[in-house]
Amino acid sequence: MCHHLFLRRRARGSFMYAIVKTGGKQFKAAKNDILIVEKLEGEPGTAIELSEVLLLVDGENTTIGSPFIKGAMVHGEIIRQTKSKKINAFNYKPKKNERKRWGHRQPETHVRITEVQVGK
Repeated sequence: MCHHLFLRRRARGSFMYAIVKTGGKQFKAAKNDILIVEKLEGEPGTAIELSEVLLLVDGENTTIGSPFIKGAMVHGEIIRQTKSKKINAFNYKPKKNERKRWGHRQPETHVRITEVQVGK
């Protein structure tokens, strides 16, 4: 079964989105967006909450956290657990007969955002 997940571009206008921090990275999250983040624990279908909200935009109102916004939360659902594209690496030292090759696939989680909750 082939899974294709497409991110929709949104027209400019008044909609709510948040900047959240997870896995040491920051992501823009709006309702129905699909985020590919560092691995989160849980099976597909599990509900998750991202509580580290750095910025919240609700139409014309913008709230900036210091560092996080109290009470603000982004709710989502895990779609699938997978691994990213393989990264190949190779070391070579000339005239020393030294060659080393290895690869790595980082585990990742696909999350569909279900709600952006405003803080108090």
